[in-house]
Amino acid sequence: MGREGEVVTALVPEFERSHPGVRVSVQQLPWTAAHEKLLTAFAGDATPDVCQLGNTWIPEFVALNALVPLDRYAGASPIVTPREYFGGIWDTNRVGGRLYGIPWYIDTRLLFYRRDLLERAGFSAPPESWGQWSQMLDAVRSHAPSDRFAILLPLNEVEPLVALALQEDSPLLRENGRWGNFEAEGFRHALTFYLEMFRRGWAPRMAEADVSNVWIDFGRGSFVFYISGPWNIGELRRRLPPAEQATWTTAPLPGPTGPGYSIAGGSSLVVFRASRQPAAAWQLVEYLSRPDVQVKFYELTGDLPPRRDTWAAPALSADAQARAFQEQLERVRPVPKVPEWERIATELRLVAERAVYGKLSVDQAVRELDARADRILEKRRWLLARGPGQ
Repeated sequence: MGREGEVVTALVPEFERSHPGVRVSVQQLPWTAAHEKLLTAFAGDATPDVCQLGNTWIPEFVALNALVPLDRYAGASPIVTPREYFGGIWDTNRVGGRLYGIPWYIDTRLLFYRRDLLERAGFSAPPESWGQWSQMLDAVRSHAPSDRFAILLPLNEVEPLVALALQEDSPLLRENGRWGNFEAEGFRHALTFYLEMFRRGWAPRMAEADVSNVWIDFGRGSFVFYISGPWNIGELRRRLPPAEQATWTTAPLPGPTGPGYSIAGGSSLVVFRASRQPAAAWQLVEYLSRPDVQVKFYELTGDLPPRRDTWAAPALSADAQARAFQEQLERVRPVPKVPEWERIATELRLVAERAVYGKLSVDQAVRELDARADRILEKRRWLLARGPGQ
């Protein structure tokens, strides 16, 4: 999908040279259409052999019985070795105790921040806990003009709130994903902290579309903190002038009492059950998982690799802004592994936005979230109650 679909064509010729007789046809899909096209392909028995799949989509395709379990392949592979992968990222590919995908590149969220403006507010290092972060946000806001803020939390992005919620010990869904768990103390705590950032004027009430240009505004100092992913390293390097490059950097997310967790996201490589060439398909997965190929893939795309051993490569080890992602990747957690999660996440965003504007209290918001999640999960409960093969 997307840029990866363009770049992988540059990696295929070497695979074909090293695997005589195997030819790979690459079909590129836009992300906006990929999910629907893959479901249509499944319904029409026309799925590809190998596919890039967002790891939050894996539970859905597992529920359809569309993917090959990869445990025996990985168990016999000298290349795909679980200990070399960041544990939280590897875990996103395990559903029901079985492995269905091999991480290809990772996506998580952490802090991008203006260190010059943070120093101006009296702090020489980024926060390590929510308490420290609150002090910094308050100090930054008190030093800023009225049209500038301490942090940007776009209301059309649910990921910052999800990242905060994953730092708590209570799961977002309970009883094997049968019911919502938003009324639990952990999510209440995270939502309260999230809403406080708006209530105290640290964050503006706006969507990302309301920001003229998030990178230019960041360079102008319209906000100091921004929770985002690895793609923005390249964007900021391209879009900010040389004189502003030293003003920003990255840091892992702070947690309630110390270093925090974030979202285990990204894309994985899967093999469809309908493949008539599963052995060759696995060989391609192994090739794209080789450390040297993953380093080349990073150099071509900027996508961060999921293997620890690739981070010793100079392209990554010398990158100060990327190193914060390496540290964060040791503390990531997957979102709930249910096919309905993306629908629940949409409801989470909508309810949180109402709470930001004061239309719902914390108590009302968490009750509403549980009610909406429980409705979405109704079919899942019915299926699980019937049991396998019913």
